[in-house]
Amino acid sequence: MVVSGLVELLHSPLLLAVLLSLLVAVVVSGWTKPSLHGRDGRRLPPSPRGSLPVLGHLTLLGALPHRALRALAAVHGPVMLLCLGCVPTVVASSATVAEEAMKTRDKAFGSRPRLRVADRLFYGFRDMVFAPTGEHWHQGRRICVNHLLNPRRVHSLRHVREQEVAAMLGRVRVGAAVNLSNLFIIYTNAIISRATFGDRDYGAVGDGDGGGDLRKVFGEFEELLGTIPMGEVVPWLWWVDIVTGLERKTRRTFQEMDRLLERVIADHHQRRRGGRQTGDDGENDPRDFVDVLLDVSETDAEAGIRLDTVGIKALLMDMVVAATDTSYTLLEWTMAELINHPDKMRKLQDEIRAAAGEAGHISEDHLTELNYLKAVIKETLRLHPPAPLLVPRETVEDTELLGYHVPARTRVLINVWAIGRDPVTWGERAEEFEPERFVSGSGGDQQPVEYHKLGQDFGFVPFGAGRRGCPGVGFSVPSTQLALASLMYHFDWEPPVGGGRSPPLDMSEVHGLAVRMKAALVLVAKPWPR
Repeated sequence: MVVSGLVELLHSPLLLAVLLSLLVAVVVSGWTKPSLHGRDGRRLPPSPRGSLPVLGHLTLLGALPHRALRALAAVHGPVMLLCLGCVPTVVASSATVAEEAMKTRDKAFGSRPRLRVADRLFYGFRDMVFAPTGEHWHQGRRICVNHLLNPRRVHSLRHVREQEVAAMLGRVRVGAAVNLSNLFIIYTNAIISRATFGDRDYGAVGDGDGGGDLRKVFGEFEELLGTIPMGEVVPWLWWVDIVTGLERKTRRTFQEMDRLLERVIADHHQRRRGGRQTGDDGENDPRDFVDVLLDVSETDAEAGIRLDTVGIKALLMDMVVAATDTSYTLLEWTMAELINHPDKMRKLQDEIRAAAGEAGHISEDHLTELNYLKAVIKETLRLHPPAPLLVPRETVEDTELLGYHVPARTRVLINVWAIGRDPVTWGERAEEFEPERFVSGSGGDQQPVEYHKLGQDFGFVPFGAGRRGCPGVGFSVPSTQLALASLMYHFDWEPPVGGGRSPPLDMSEVHGLAVRMKAALVLVAKPWPR
C-alpha cells in the first residue's frame, strides 16, 4: 500500500508547494482528520501514537505495510484503528478477529470502499471484485460462480493448461540460467488470456499508434491497483495525482484495456454471426469467457439480469487482472521455498516421479495422487499469501469487533500475512516452511487439507472468506499444480552458483497488488534422469 503520488513528489520541483499546503493543513487539520475517539462513549479499537496532521498514520506503513502492521499489532493488539489520511481504517491481525469479521459479522463487514483507482479502471464499479455490496454485486458474483468458474468450465480448460505447460517446459534451457519469474508470467498470462479471450493472439493492444504489449498493459494495470492516490486519503490534495502523472497513467491504461476488450467482443460477435459457438458447459465446450458472458447477456436466466457491454467488460477485467499477478507470484514463491529447503524439494520430486511412473510426463490425471504437492502449495500460501492484506472491506453499518465499536463506513484490512505466521495458531515454528503441517495421518494414509475447506479455518485464509472470499480458487489451483509438478518431474533445480552449498535465496519482497519477490528467480535446470 504505497501513496505513490507523495513519494514521487518528494523528488519534484513542486515540493515547496506541497509543503506549503501541508502547513496550511496543520491549521485546518481539526476539520479534515477523523476523530479516533468515540463521541458517544463506545470504546473504539486502540490506535498507535505517531498520527500526523493530514497524513495520519500513513508514514507508519513503510514500504511493506503487511509487515509494519504486524509489528504494530504486536504492541496494540489484534484490532487496531488507524487514520490513513482522512480514512479511518481498522486492521484485523488474528484468526479470532478474522472469523468475527468474515463469518460472524460478515454482512456488516462485507462491502467495499469506493477506491478511486478501481472506480476509474472498472467502469465505475461495474465489476464483481471491487463493487460495493448491492444487487449488482450479487448478480455479478452469481454469474462468475455459476458460469465462469464452475468445476465443469475449469475442467473444459484442461487442454489449455497442458498445452501451456508443454510450451513452458520447451522454454527451459538445460544447464543454463533460467529466469523462472519471466517464464511464470508468460505461462499464467497465456492461460488466463486463452481462457478469457480464446485462442486468437491479442498480444498488441491500442489503435495502431504504438499502444503497448498486452503483458505490459496488464502489469501497469496491476501496479495501479496497488497504489493509493493522494486524493483518496486527503481529498483536497487531489491535484498531487495530476502533477505526478498518476491520473494520466490511470486514464491511458484504462483506455488501452478498454480498446482491447472492445476489439475482443467485436471479434466474438462477428464469429457468432457466422456460426454461433455452443457447448454443454462440459469437457468439450469450445466457449471462452467472452462467449459465456455474451450468452448470459442474451438471456434472462440470471433472475432477469441482462448484461450490457460495459458489464461484460468489467467482469472480464476481474478475470484477467485478479488472476495474473497472484498466480505467477504463487509459483515464484513456491519454487524459491523449495530451493531454500532442498530436503522438501527431494521429497516432492520423489512423490511426483513415483506417481508418473513410466508415463514420461505429468498430466492432470496424476494430480489427485500428489498429496505432498498440495501441502507444499498450501504452506507457500500460508507464508506468502498473494494479497497479504486482501482487498479492503468497508462496514455498511455500526458494528463491533472483539468488543470494540466500529462505525459504519470504516475501511477494514485483514492482515492474512500476519495471521498465517501467528504462533498462537501455528506454534513456535510458525515462520518456518513445513509443508507437513498440511498433511494429516501418516505413511500411505496421508491426506491433504482440501482446497474447498479454505476459508473454514480462519488461521489460513489466503483467499479471504465469507461473501467476499475469492471464487476463483478452483480456477487457479490446477494450473499452479500442473506447472509445479511438471517442473519438478523433468528437472533438478539449483541456484546459479551450483554445488548445493550456496546461501539461501534472497526472499526480499516488493509490495503491489500482489507481494512478489524483489529479485527475479533465476535457477539452473539439470536434466532428469541424468
